[in-house]
Amino acid sequence: MITVEQLANMVDHTNLKAFADDAAFEKLCNEAREYNFKMVAINPAQTERCKKYLEGCPVHVGAAIGFPLGQTTIECKVFETKDAIEKGADEIDYVINVAELKNKNYDYIKREMEEIVAVCREKDILIKVIFENCYLTNEEKVKVAEIAKEVKPDFIKTSTGFGTGGATVEDVKLMKSVVGDTIKVKAAGGIRDLKTALAMVEAGAERLGTSAGVAIVEEYKKQN
Repeated sequence: MITVEQLANMVDHTNLKAFADDAAFEKLCNEAREYNFKMVAINPAQTERCKKYLEGCPVHVGAAIGFPLGQTTIECKVFETKDAIEKGADEIDYVINVAELKNKNYDYIKREMEEIVAVCREKDILIKVIFENCYLTNEEKVKVAEIAKEVKPDFIKTSTGFGTGGATVEDVKLMKSVVGDTIKVKAAGGIRDLKTALAMVEAGAERLGTSAGVAIVEEYKKQN
């Protein structure tokens, strides 16, 4: 069993809505500070704003790159990554080019990953690779995980939360079975209650992307 504090520190507290206003991000950051969540997950345009709100506390600011479709060029994703880091991002979550994976253009997927990981390594920034599993076959999930095992990002991640499906226990187990202890797994998308969150952790996830972090932690407190 993990403690309440350990569970909270796995949460990437998320608001990626296009219509979220300044008050929504102030609330997001205040909650992240209060509960000691690991990170706030935001679109890059909000990086400076959230960095200011979180000044002086250990909560990270995480920018979503190529979000949510992954259908920008490698050059665009690299620029977006550099820009987010310059504006204060501590972590980067980028979406792979699913179309190129479907085309079996594995060299493209690897080059994209290598270039973005290299930018993050240079600046000592944590990097997560989003698969968007709802669109992938198990064979494709395994292939990207194998590429990641070569390139060595910090995390591989199930979903954006904006696709047709989110994290599943089966996907977390599959991804973890490929990368082992060399890379961590983040489960995201559809994690809205404590039962689901704990199931993902038991399956091998070490981060949880969710907008329901407060409710999940409060539910866990009642059981402890």
